[in-house]
This record gives sequence, structure tokens and C-alpha cells, in this order.
Amino acid sequence: MHEMSVALEICRMVEAHAPPYGLTSVVIVGIDIGDDAGVEPSNLEFCLDALLTHPPFRAAKPVLHRCDGDVLRVSYLEIDDGRSDN
Repeated sequence: MHEMSVALEICRMVEAHAPPYGLTSVVIVGIDIGDDAGVEPSNLEFCLDALLTHPPFRAAKPVLHRCDGDVLRVSYLEIDDGRSDN
């Protein structure tokens, strides 16, 4: 199951691009996944669910967006910066 290695790499990318106030502020990890990406979306989501519930994350949720082609990318991070105006 190479989806676990893909999920681990996604987590590394999130860590590298996390906001300065830490990984615990990451709420959603948006992922674009193409129909020809060579990844089973349900398996990837399962792996990400497992990885994102453990430290250093605070139960961030993966949100997979299906698209055409061989796309596989982290499209956005939703964060909680502690401000009430969001």
C-alpha cells in the first residue's frame, strides 16, 4: 500500500509549510487527487486520518478533491490562528 508513503510525504509537506504558531493550528489539509494519479483516494484518506490524529497534529482533517488527470497535490491548509474574526 503506497498510499501510506504518500500520506507520510503529505504530512512532511504540511510540517514544512505550517504557520509559525504551530502544527496544532492546522485544521484541514486540502488535497487535489486526479483520477489517473495512481492512488486509491479512500486508502489515502484512511492513512491521512490515522496520521493526522497523532502529534504533532491536532486531529486535522484531510479533504480530498477529485479532479481529472494525474494530479496529486496539497492544495491548501486551513488553520486556526486563534482569532475570532475568521
